[in-house]
Amino acid sequence: MLPAAKYLVQIVMAGTQVVGRAFMRALRQEFAASQQAAQKAGGGKQGTRRAAADTVQGMTLQEALQILNLKGVEDVEALQKNYEHLFNANDKSKGGSFYIQSKVVRAKERIESELKDQHDMAQKKQTRKNTEET
Repeated sequence: MLPAAKYLVQIVMAGTQVVGRAFMRALRQEFAASQQAAQKAGGGKQGTRRAAADTVQGMTLQEALQILNLKGVEDVEALQKNYEHLFNANDKSKGGSFYIQSKVVRAKERIESELKDQHDMAQKKQTRKNTEET
């Protein structure tokens, strides 16, 4: 084997190891951040579920509430009213920002996801309660 080829193979191998280590370190950091987010969101199953929803939606529930100027997820009428106002106000044809408009849409989706999760959990509790009574 030529000396240049030998050095080239060593360089490629060293580079691969560096990238592999960096990837594993980033993966560990992401896992740790996910664990912290789950604990911060309330711990247990609910915190893990909420952290997973944040990851999937790309936005925390708190961010979504701030974007749509809501105090809680319960007020569905205010959610719809604020969503329509902000969506229309940021229409690109009216000189608005597509970026902000997309944030408004994502915020509404995140809150609707939370409402659906709460509804599903309430149904499961009711089913368990009905099962225990019989």
